Amino acid sequence: MQNVENKVIIVTGASSGIGEETAKVLAKNGAKVVLSARREDRLEKLATEIGENAAYLKSDVANADDMKNLIALAKEKFGKVDAVFANAGIMPGGNMSELKVDDWMGMVDINIKGVLNTMAAVLPEFIAQKSGHIIITSSVAGTKSVPGNAVYSGTKHFVRAMLDSFRTESVLEGTNIRTTLIYPGAIKTELLNTIAPSETKSMVEDFYKNVGLESDAIANAVLFAVSQPDNVDISDMIVRPTREV
Repeated sequence: MQNVENKVIIVTGASSGIGEETAKVLAKNGAKVVLSARREDRLEKLATEIGENAAYLKSDVANADDMKNLIALAKEKFGKVDAVFANAGIMPGGNMSELKVDDWMGMVDINIKGVLNTMAAVLPEFIAQKSGHIIITSSVAGTKSVPGNAVYSGTKHFVRAMLDSFRTESVLEGTNIRTTLIYPGAIKTELLNTIAPSETKSMVEDFYKNVGLESDAIANAVLFAVSQPDNVDISDMIVRPTREV
């Protein structure tokens, strides 16, 4: 696809779901992908499936050094970095009155700090070359209030406000860095596995099973954003089932 072939694109959360499918779709369209996740066996399997245009590093987005090493691997293997898809995320869920503080902090570490660590690692490259593309998985929960998922929703609102502000900074600084926020609705991924068993979880799982979209819906959205001419920035994309409220 135009403006995708030979681009070097980093994908975090690549061991399953949206990240895995996006890596496959990008590689199928000629990109070189650098895969990040904590489950090395799955990364190795995916990289083997994709072939010579894939590299991987067992890494945790909550660890700043891991993200620096990921950028270094991309440059060592493919000579550059053109885009990063900051996709890793967790969603334990639950009312705040349940005081699941460890879950709150886990979401802050992955959904917020993980994105910031990824950006901090790649921005020196993008600024120096005066080009680049930062794509982040937010959520429809980042566009509204979500009772029962307040902290998760808060992390996704943070990502939305932060990247929008950064986009303006990039324009003013003349660094030509494109930004894209993708807001998935009900997508069939492992994200629901991080929610503790409950009646609410069972209802959500039934909805996802009957209505939810496959991960390729988001993968194709990422492909669309990446494939645009360099002077076109697809800033926000909500992708959800037609039947989702």
